[in-house]
Amino acid sequence: MRLADLRPTKVVAVHLNYRSRAEERGRIPAEPSYFLKPPSSVTLGDGQVARPEGCEYLNSEAEIAIVIGTRVRRASLEEAAAAIGWVTAANDFGVYDLRWADRGSNVLSKGQDGFTPLGPRLVPAAELDLGALTLRARVNGEVVQEARTDSLLFGFDRLVADLSRFMTLEPGDVILTGTPANSRPVVPGDVVEVELEGVGTLRSEIVAGPPLAEGLGAMPKVTPAARAAATGANAPRPVTLSEEAAAALRAVSTATLTVQLRRRGIRNTFLAGLRPARPDLRLLGYAHTLRYVALREDVAAADTAPLNAQKATIEALSPEDVLVIEARGEAGAGTIGDILAMRALRRGAAGIVTDGGVRDSPSFADLDLPTYYQAPHAAVLGLLHYPLESNVPVTCAGVLVMPGDVIVGDAEGVVVVPAALAEEVARDALEQERREAWALERVTAGESIRGVYPIAPERMSEYESWSEKHR
Repeated sequence: MRLADLRPTKVVAVHLNYRSRAEERGRIPAEPSYFLKPPSSVTLGDGQVARPEGCEYLNSEAEIAIVIGTRVRRASLEEAAAAIGWVTAANDFGVYDLRWADRGSNVLSKGQDGFTPLGPRLVPAAELDLGALTLRARVNGEVVQEARTDSLLFGFDRLVADLSRFMTLEPGDVILTGTPANSRPVVPGDVVEVELEGVGTLRSEIVAGPPLAEGLGAMPKVTPAARAAATGANAPRPVTLSEEAAAALRAVSTATLTVQLRRRGIRNTFLAGLRPARPDLRLLGYAHTLRYVALREDVAAADTAPLNAQKATIEALSPEDVLVIEARGEAGAGTIGDILAMRALRRGAAGIVTDGGVRDSPSFADLDLPTYYQAPHAAVLGLLHYPLESNVPVTCAGVLVMPGDVIVGDAEGVVVVPAALAEEVARDALEQERREAWALERVTAGESIRGVYPIAPERMSEYESWSEKHR
């Protein structure tokens, strides 16, 4: 079949299939999942791709497209492999500005005309080593994506066999087999090239498209979630601290923070019973949670993902994240060791907090990563723990921690500050500590605490003058 003769009845795309992309997203799937693109989204060969007016996040996703050669239904792996007729390069374009309205379907974001260019030619699958193809994407000549098919989570034969359980695949049908890590937005004027070893290079020029007609349906919306997904960041944090608030939280004590939170009706915020590996280091960051459940051997044995939830979470950490581990207060095994802690540090993590044990604990004393834990323990986590899920609400050391909560630690311990309250708590905690510093100075000088701690109204002007001099 020539490329010009290709007329698919369906286009099926795989969500996550390259290990690098799955690790980037923080989730290693145990089985493939899919979405459909309309055949009208297909264009053949080089050409233009229009970003609709009002959309900011048009993403390019380099993919390998396999084309079905023979009709197949309920195929074995061997029959599925034989049904692959041709291979070509593809680009799975999508506008993240419309994902909010798709509810998982990808129809609005990825189904637009021209959003599935294929080319430059069809190459018979029998002429290629499908397990050792190199896929590469360039934007304006710079390589932005690259992977080999030996890093696929699910081989081409697995995809065809799986899909054929549910639908009849006809000759000419196209399966987009997934994109590697580092898909990023492109803008009008950019030139995207998808190069597939043994096939050639598919070239797409990004142009400005017309606006979508209003009043008929969903319109583009730039949300924090869309921005995070398009740029490869984790789920957006509920709050980002101002520089002033961050500086205050690095200065005030956890004791002061518990007072401020109690004044706001929140009593249970201090993670009791945890020790710092480095009392000299301050901790400030945003909670990225990981939940361990009790080990059950059959459940653990059934987990065949290349990275379990613990390792996948480590690979998903962003700068300023604090890895907060719920280990049910069970310190009879380690919950993390020095190698994964070093990986967290290299990914920019701000710290680690666990209500379980830590392995290789002497190494943490030399690691520039604030770490809080219940006790040292040499045994691996698989003795007692099974890492189940990440970025969910957890209970660590008896305290509820929500993803994105602000985590503050000093030599005394760790406090959880609800994200929505962080700015005001930081401001008021700093003021509280100024007042306490003045009171300590007066008591040190021999004064009674009466009228000093707390400050009496008649001494407020004296304090304010002192405070201005000490800011």
